[in-house]
Amino acid sequence: MTQHTLYLVKTSNGAEHDLTSAKELRSNNLFPFGLHNYAIYRTPEGAYIKGTNSDNPNLMLDQYEEITEQEAKGYQHPHHRIIEE
Repeated sequence: MTQHTLYLVKTSNGAEHDLTSAKELRSNNLFPFGLHNYAIYRTPEGAYIKGTNSDNPNLMLDQYEEITEQEAKGYQHPHHRIIEE
């Protein structure tokens, strides 16, 4: 099988990670994009990556950082999607 798309990211400390085969542990990736978007991943190598949105309306996630397993399992995202009626 041919791999057509890779999900490669660079974390805030400059490390590069391939999230193509990572397991998404938790996320809130609802449209429209904004501060409420986040995802926590565990890579096949055992790294934990937190992806967030810096209030960018064009991308779901645009910032990534490595976190510990404990941080990943206990993560509480500070922003929530606001639904305007």
